[in-house]
Amino acid sequence: MKPRTRWVVRILLSVAGPACLAGALFGQQASLAQTPPMGWNSWNHFGCKVTAADVRAAADAIASNGMKAAGYTYVNIDDCWQGQRDPDGTILPNEKFPDMKALADYVHSKGLKIGIYTSPGPQTCARYEGSYGHEEQDAQQYAAWGFDYLKYDWCSARRVYKSSEMQEVYRKMHDALQRAGRPIVFSLCQYGYDRVWRWGASVGGQLWRTTEDITDNYDRMSVIGFDQNGLEKFAGPGHWNDPDMLEVGNGKMNHDEYLTHMSLWCLLAAPLLAGNDLSKMTPETLAILTNPEVIAVDQDAKGIQGRRIAQEGPLEGWAKPLADGSIAVGLFNRGESENPVTVNFEDIGIKGPAGVRDLWAHKDVGVFQDHFTAQVPRHGVALVKVK
Repeated sequence: MKPRTRWVVRILLSVAGPACLAGALFGQQASLAQTPPMGWNSWNHFGCKVTAADVRAAADAIASNGMKAAGYTYVNIDDCWQGQRDPDGTILPNEKFPDMKALADYVHSKGLKIGIYTSPGPQTCARYEGSYGHEEQDAQQYAAWGFDYLKYDWCSARRVYKSSEMQEVYRKMHDALQRAGRPIVFSLCQYGYDRVWRWGASVGGQLWRTTEDITDNYDRMSVIGFDQNGLEKFAGPGHWNDPDMLEVGNGKMNHDEYLTHMSLWCLLAAPLLAGNDLSKMTPETLAILTNPEVIAVDQDAKGIQGRRIAQEGPLEGWAKPLADGSIAVGLFNRGESENPVTVNFEDIGIKGPAGVRDLWAHKDVGVFQDHFTAQVPRHGVALVKVK
């Protein structure tokens, strides 16, 4: 640290204390992800087959099909882009990504942002080159290429680090990103180990995975989503619990199950990263991903993560307070046949009559005295706003 820098640091410490100093030094990152990040990630559909052409196609789709207007911003490359390192240690992309700078520029030309992926270990999950021992170089390279988002996946890090070193390891990359001089959203991917929701923000994360990987399967999706209950106090503007990416449109769940998936993630104030092939979507899938009233629940300025307010066997009620004073309520049926599911207004802090709006149907359904009941199909949901 240069003498003048040390002098400024001492003044900041003496006048305002460590908390203010942290804000001064890391303000570049502080404004990121004030609402849950929205975008697309290559992994769920393309896996290791992803190419630069696939990423360009995703950017084209988002820019033209209404997703950008709905709030989807990030076009994220997951694993399998890496090549080798050159003699000075600089990471190079493989033959599927011949020009990363040109790819980032193309995505930016669409008015979108672009993300990339690596691991703190020697290898990524798919055994490509990781960032172990090259954190500073890689952060500088990502910034030089023009990336706006980094997913940092623990994977092989367990081979070279103890679990007790995890926080230090993630902080190391965060600090490297700070020095790279470009605002980059930092996504911690370590599957909820060591109760990451308690410390993710303190190491610079804007979001952190709370679970193992999702799959395009109702049972897997529902366990991951409904198990987020109790984590709501750790989420808020700039720091979000991440129950993994969306599987909507990948084809192994039915329409009601995908509505449940999207509704639950929005009530959870979860990042919304589509994981399907955006170039081959059905109108039904696009309608689920771009419903503005549903997305507004996820992106609400108050930044509150919803929680379970009632449960009766497989029937659950979840609520999320919104900035306009209304309450978003999800009535879920995890059972195997259609069932009525009820929200009692007193459970969401409302006394007397209240208006109810169906967010999937885009219509007001009436004013109700002290409760509202919906007939909910097997594995389905009624998502309403109560005011």
